[in-house]
Amino acid sequence: MTVDLVIVGCGGHGRELFGIVQAINGTHPARPRWRVLGFVDDRPSEVNLKRLQRLDAAYLGGTDRLRDLPGPAHHVLGVGDPRVRRLIDQRIADLGLPAASLVHPLASVGADLVHGEGLVAFAGARVTTNVRLGRHVHLNQNATVGHDSVLADFVSVNPLAAVSGACHLDSGVLIGTTAAVLQGLRVGADATVGAGACVVRDVPPGSVVKGVPAR
Repeated sequence: MTVDLVIVGCGGHGRELFGIVQAINGTHPARPRWRVLGFVDDRPSEVNLKRLQRLDAAYLGGTDRLRDLPGPAHHVLGVGDPRVRRLIDQRIADLGLPAASLVHPLASVGADLVHGEGLVAFAGARVTTNVRLGRHVHLNQNATVGHDSVLADFVSVNPLAAVSGACHLDSGVLIGTTAAVLQGLRVGADATVGAGACVVRDVPPGSVVKGVPAR
């Protein structure tokens, strides 16, 4: 059955999610999984609106348009920043729209995976075994998550970043591009691990760490 879908956010991250939808639908072209009704965004730039036109995708208006959809539809949060993703989720929570989970056909997820609604796994993402993911977790291109790890709500793991086994990333954590979190460590809520950093000890909540080793 084909399900209607609205992408929230028409910036680069949202348009990448549109590509994931196309890849998912391409695995069964006769029975597409999703039908994208369009994008909503409260403050789209003219550049991004033109880029939507090149994708032949509709801009529906601001997030208030989610109240007026013609029938039941899912949504997905096409926003890269974990904290902004959380704010948007809070804003639209009362609408009762279920969140879609999108896993690119070229992503790899282990059999023993439990995840909340709104998971997005980009091409090349790898998740192994006994992994628990919260709501609206985004695993970007070629990110990896090792065994027995827990990623709480709204975590983002950016391209080529590696989360080792038995790690715990609290809500709203951002792991930057090519960063690494070593085995068994905890990264506190709303912390940011900078691009290319190597985390060798627990990271306090709300902090920003960078470098090798990360400080």
